Amino acid sequence: MSSELNMDMKLEAVVIPVSDVDRAKEFYSRLSWRLDADFRFENGFRLIQFTPPGSGASVQFGTKITSATPGSAQGLYLVVSDIAAARSELAARGVEISEVFHPEAPGAQFRAGQTDARIAGAAPNRASYGSFATFNDPDGNTWLLQEVTNRLPGRITSETSYKSADDLTQALIRAAKAHGQHEQRIGQADPEWPVWYAEYMIREQAGKELPR
Repeated sequence: MSSELNMDMKLEAVVIPVSDVDRAKEFYSRLSWRLDADFRFENGFRLIQFTPPGSGASVQFGTKITSATPGSAQGLYLVVSDIAAARSELAARGVEISEVFHPEAPGAQFRAGQTDARIAGAAPNRASYGSFATFNDPDGNTWLLQEVTNRLPGRITSETSYKSADDLTQALIRAAKAHGQHEQRIGQADPEWPVWYAEYMIREQAGKELPR
């Protein structure tokens, strides 16, 4: 019998510990994450699930769901294709989020209390995987935005799919904004905009360098 594991095992949900379920629900709703579920049961068990835009994985929290200390989930990654745009969007939604930074040394992005280990601004040459911003939910669970524009070998999939109409809509909006900047650079309307949109959306989901 082969020891090689061929069965798909998709990470679909991560549990985060919170002290006030309704407060946490309001916070994640404010991020415009998709609310997938809010189930209550007679024994006091309650499960809430949110999914970030474009994500294949979700977060869950509630009552009687975990014994972990509220706020103990640290360094949860949210990968984005444009760190500045993602940070601005969250700030506009009232989230207290750090300025964009890059780590002074590997792992410094996790050391929130050591501000001297975080260098202001994006990584030199906007190196993929190198630029971050961070924010906390009301309990102190910590999220890291990480800019990825070109994935390492072995991390790229050729499959392009969207989980919902809303995910596809958001991808189209991001492509439209980027295409507007593209037309400003070339100084004219782009008659081949459908081709540009398609290339942008495929590359964004695959983690490849985005067209300009």
